[in-house]
Amino acid sequence: MNAAVWAVPVLTLIFLLAGLLKKVDIVSVFCRGARRGLDTAISMVPPLVLFMTVIGMFRASGALDVLAHFLSFLTKPLGLPEEVIPLALLRPVSGSASLTVFQQILDNYGPDSFAGRVASVIQSASETTFYTITVYYAAGKIRRQRHTLFCSLAGDLTVIFSASLWVRLFLKE
Repeated sequence: MNAAVWAVPVLTLIFLLAGLLKKVDIVSVFCRGARRGLDTAISMVPPLVLFMTVIGMFRASGALDVLAHFLSFLTKPLGLPEEVIPLALLRPVSGSASLTVFQQILDNYGPDSFAGRVASVIQSASETTFYTITVYYAAGKIRRQRHTLFCSLAGDLTVIFSASLWVRLFLKE
């Protein structure tokens, strides 16, 4: 029998029994926790709406394509195909926007093309850094981010610039 199937029901039962043994009003505690969760979700909606609107405007205006073309002069010597630059720019910002660009790359060049493989590595190995920081820091009401952004973007850049190298080394065409 698979232990993972029983993990959630057993843990739930343990928490319920612990609450009953300590004479905790389980229903009121649950309701307070659910209320706090809803308050957190509601407080996160305005920044997320703004964030998604700005990304949509950036893509629709054509600025993303212009920026990608300009950056191709810098990334070409590093072996990064120009086709994946829009994905590399959007991935740290938005998961849904980067997924759309990723799908366009696969549709236009194929999943087994060099651009398709590099895009696959970038999509799977990088994070939606700005979105994640926005959501989790807003939910936790954290104001000082210290080195979070710098370290996260350094990780994303490492993935982006090493993706073509790894594809060349391990997925020779």
